[in-house]
Amino acid sequence: MRDELLDPDAVEPAEISDEIGLRPRSLDDFVGQTELKEHLSIILGAARLRGQAADHLLFAGPPGLGKTTLAGIVATEMEVALHVTSGPALERAGDLASILSQLDEGDVLFIDEIHRLSRAVEEVLYPAIEDFQLDIVLGKGPAARSIRMDVPRFTLVGATTRTGLITGPLRDRFGLVARLDYYEPADLVAIVERAAGILGVAVDRDGATEIARRARGTPRIANRLLRRVRDYAEVRGRGEVDKAAAREGLQLFGVDQRGLDKVDRALLSALCERFGGGPVGLSTLAISVSEPTETVEDVYEPFLIREGLLMRTPRGRVATPAGWAHLGLTVPAEATDDAPPPGLFG
Repeated sequence: MRDELLDPDAVEPAEISDEIGLRPRSLDDFVGQTELKEHLSIILGAARLRGQAADHLLFAGPPGLGKTTLAGIVATEMEVALHVTSGPALERAGDLASILSQLDEGDVLFIDEIHRLSRAVEEVLYPAIEDFQLDIVLGKGPAARSIRMDVPRFTLVGATTRTGLITGPLRDRFGLVARLDYYEPADLVAIVERAAGILGVAVDRDGATEIARRARGTPRIANRLLRRVRDYAEVRGRGEVDKAAAREGLQLFGVDQRGLDKVDRALLSALCERFGGGPVGLSTLAISVSEPTETVEDVYEPFLIREGLLMRTPRGRVATPAGWAHLGLTVPAEATDDAPPPGLFG
């Protein structure tokens, strides 16, 4: 029996069933990440030939690129159960011990946001993934004693969006550390068409391309946009997702030609119109759009920077000429001045 759970925080509750159905179940069905797929096929194939658990795997990259999906594929390819938890959920060493005691030989343990493990839990995890033994402390004070118990050989699959926050000792214990890249438009078109087939949505190539080009290189966003365009086409269109329906639906839901949403445009607009293109501090920019600084820095800014619409500088955030152009604004003369910033004493 397969024990597959889905993190309810990863998707909207009303769409959990759709999200589960859209997840590929095998490496052959997984679109994109060609190099990583080849590495996994060799690692998993060798493990099956030896009849052993696969080596521990760490997947890093932005949200929505398929880290959780790949954990499920590892379990499916190895024909074992998948156990899912997250770093913040493992508050005490006893929480980890409880999960490890439920594993069977060869099972896959998936820890999402593994960089958020507490140091106490991480210390207990080391012997478990290296020697497959678990140290448990019984009692407190002078009467406390430590016992060591064996755990079945298992495969730990970790996922993180912040590789730099993972400690060196933990990272070095993974047999493969792989970073997932943003997807190419052609791969996203294939993902949209595959999802449309599963959801029973009639979509043509132009409609799928229009959705893919606004999906920020992220499959999760592509699938979400497909569902919204499907809803629009069913209510206000003919039920078919063509180029016109995709454009009109995405415009209605506030996603522009480059994939920017309402908050993205609000940030760019505040930077250009209120602060003259910058430089402006992160906290000031975040307050101007009523968003926490962490959300602006981790969620919205990376895409704006990747699109070349915004820059981080030592003095603050600065809008690029492309950012001004995207809003249909003229770049002020002072914003294009290439003179170096003033020094400390003038």
